[in-house]
Amino acid sequence: MGVMAEPVAHPITVAIERRIDPSRTVEATSWMQAGTDLATGFAGFLGSGWVRAGEGSDLWYMLYRFSDIPTLEAWEQSSQRSWWLDSGRAFASEVRVERRTGIEGWFDAPFATHVETRHAGPADAADPTGPIQQPIPAAPPRWKQAVTIWLGFFPTNLLASWLLGFVPGFADWPLVLRVLLATVLLTPLMTYLVLPWVTRMLRPWLHRAH
Repeated sequence: MGVMAEPVAHPITVAIERRIDPSRTVEATSWMQAGTDLATGFAGFLGSGWVRAGEGSDLWYMLYRFSDIPTLEAWEQSSQRSWWLDSGRAFASEVRVERRTGIEGWFDAPFATHVETRHAGPADAADPTGPIQQPIPAAPPRWKQAVTIWLGFFPTNLLASWLLGFVPGFADWPLVLRVLLATVLLTPLMTYLVLPWVTRMLRPWLHRAH
């Protein structure tokens, strides 16, 4: 009896929007940085960062990414994070929390180019630059995500169907077996090659305001 393969773990990105008391900006800056530094010590940590919506705005954004749900939950349920959150309640309040994974994970890559990213390892205490003053872009609308996936899937499926037509006797196979073979071949191709390429090519359109 064969052993069932373990499900593939996908990185999880969490984006948090907070309102910060404008009179406590100095404390909030140190507090946000402390949160990113704390996360670096946890297994599965892939990076984190924080930004302000603008110099005069009370909206601050934080994001962090972990390798999978268990490592993310280990951070979110940790006593260290609980202590950190409690220490900021006097001037910070959460407005919105969003997790992105699965299909939406293909569309959140621009975060890394808009945020001061910290990778696992000792914090660079000598860096005085602070956050990059840019807001975190939202994920593209679902209809744009659907169009992008279709633009990748249609030509890939068309090409695969044409090539499989050259397999001797393939047309006589039961429908279930033909679909099974096609999906086994196309799923990794779409995930690792086609969709990353298509989203990279369409990135300006995906994140355009209109």
